[in-house]
Amino acid sequence: MIESGFGDERLISSERGEYDFEENVLRPKTMEEYIGQDKVKENLSVFMAAAKRRGEPLDHVLLYGPPGLGKTTLAHIVANTMGTQIKLTSGPAIERSGDLAAILTNLNEGDVLFIDEIHRLNRSVEEILYSAMEDYALDIIVGKGPSARNIRFSLKKFTLIGATTRAGMLSSPLRDRFGILCRLDMYTPSELNKIVSRSARTLGISLEESAGYEIARRSRGTPRIANRLLKRVRDFSVVSGSGAIELRDARRALEKLEIDELGLDGTDRSILHAIIEKFGGGPVGLDTLAATINEDVNTIEDVYEPYLLQLGFIARTPRGRVCLKSGYEHMGATMPEQLKKQLSVFDE
Repeated sequence: MIESGFGDERLISSERGEYDFEENVLRPKTMEEYIGQDKVKENLSVFMAAAKRRGEPLDHVLLYGPPGLGKTTLAHIVANTMGTQIKLTSGPAIERSGDLAAILTNLNEGDVLFIDEIHRLNRSVEEILYSAMEDYALDIIVGKGPSARNIRFSLKKFTLIGATTRAGMLSSPLRDRFGILCRLDMYTPSELNKIVSRSARTLGISLEESAGYEIARRSRGTPRIANRLLKRVRDFSVVSGSGAIELRDARRALEKLEIDELGLDGTDRSILHAIIEKFGGGPVGLDTLAATINEDVNTIEDVYEPYLLQLGFIARTPRGRVCLKSGYEHMGATMPEQLKKQLSVFDE
């Protein structure tokens, strides 16, 4: 089977990978250039305009939604629109309270601090962040036991933009300190087609509209995947000596990459095949399924399942995973009548 990725990484993974080194080049700089997420853009534009009129930093912003939808890009646009600098970090990178203190004390007035994967912040670090967000102050405890004392440092006013793929994992005290909450939704094929077309122009790729739409509709609703597929299709086109990338060129390249019409790769299809052929459509436990296809349990649950669930190909039941009618149809299999009756509730 052809590996659909770079090294051990999936080509259609929405997580940032080594093959996304050109991502900064493709990143839009203004709200006008940013495609999709119209409601989020409209609201953020109003909030930024109001903050600039008051001469204050923008309130703290929480961006949440699946990976690869443009949360980091929006943070850069906010900083650019507000005319300030942006400092980038992530929850796992801030291991100790001293790390956070160093970052906060080096911020200038109005700067944007972007914390990716903010749900993975250490609890002790998170507690220090409360006063920083609310009072623009840093409380440090010096000493231990009876001689311990609290020292408060004043911070310059800043805007914290937190990004998370799991808003439910944020603690209530942290979530409540964000004044602006923005949910990013999956993109439509037409929106992704505009993104692919813009990226092609930026990278100097000659791309026919039909080929761009073909890439867009196989991109699982995610701009990062769309841009990644565009670059891989370009590679096939360069090697074959083609000029403008036509529809047949895009289809041929995506077929070589084992990415089908709905954006499923080899592992996605292996999961469906295992449930249908080896377990009679399910239910099958996650551990058993993982052992059958030789994949990690957490990887299946966090990486593969969400898209299959979104398509309505599988369902989670108390007894395990089951393949639904649409999953059978996609794999060219016929669902047994008995299973169809048992699972009719999931197709309603």
